[in-house]
Amino acid sequence: MQPLFVGLGEVLWDELPGGRQLGGAPANFAYHAAALGAQARVVSRVGRDPLGAELLARLQQLGIATDAVELDPTAPTSTVTVSLGADGQPCYTIHESVAWDHLAAEPAGSRAVAAADVVCFGTLAQRSVLSRTSIQSLLRLARRDALRILDVNLRQHYHSHELIEHSLSLANVLKVNETELPILAAMFQLSGNVAAQVAEIARRFALRGVAFTRGGRGSLLYADGVTSEHAGLPVQVADTVGAGDSFTAAFALGLLRRWPLPTIHQRATRIAAFVCSQPGATPVLPEHLRAPFLAS
Repeated sequence: MQPLFVGLGEVLWDELPGGRQLGGAPANFAYHAAALGAQARVVSRVGRDPLGAELLARLQQLGIATDAVELDPTAPTSTVTVSLGADGQPCYTIHESVAWDHLAAEPAGSRAVAAADVVCFGTLAQRSVLSRTSIQSLLRLARRDALRILDVNLRQHYHSHELIEHSLSLANVLKVNETELPILAAMFQLSGNVAAQVAEIARRFALRGVAFTRGGRGSLLYADGVTSEHAGLPVQVADTVGAGDSFTAAFALGLLRRWPLPTIHQRATRIAAFVCSQPGATPVLPEHLRAPFLAS
């Protein structure tokens, strides 16, 4: 049976230099999970407007169920202005008072989270009191054996010590990158090298796994007391939008299937490297990258 992956939080249009692309880490995560053979749903909220209708159509085109995406009668569908640095790293300008700031935890979303094998959420979508309350109440509906992945995804000023600590208490897997880990290390007084900091935060919050990514310099995975390091793969970068989300989806599938950690790491790295080589967050994944996941 296909596992059910739920992206919980923001869904939006990224206004990239090359045009408009589906965005939001939960939506990107759901897309890559679907591409790797999982059932995928997004629990979010869009405006009852042309951009919202277009976004729902795009999600469906990508194989992502939209029955748990709420429609807001007044707030607009979210857009984010994205500029790219010389290294392909994105810089985001995130507009406020949008539909997902009013996420209301309607029944379809509650059913989706309660049935999920994996739920991925972040800090950004918790910036308003209403959406934060809804997301945290939905997470409490998740099965005890489900993976609850916190992608901290620190954007602009939309995070705090209290929010991150409470989100970690609701999670059992953490995704963090090289700019975010130092913030968490200072926040929670983590010492030592990266591997030591990752192991300590996993111990402190009883996490089953941690994925730490550092762009072109590779990544580190931690699960059940085991650490795996990977130097990364050479790639001609188009942009890095969505690469971390693809890595997280592959990591989660590997954990569900109880693959050896080095196997998970190699497969997740190859997928993320391919995403970096393509424009946008949701490129079509080639069959040779999908095959190991589809065969399991």
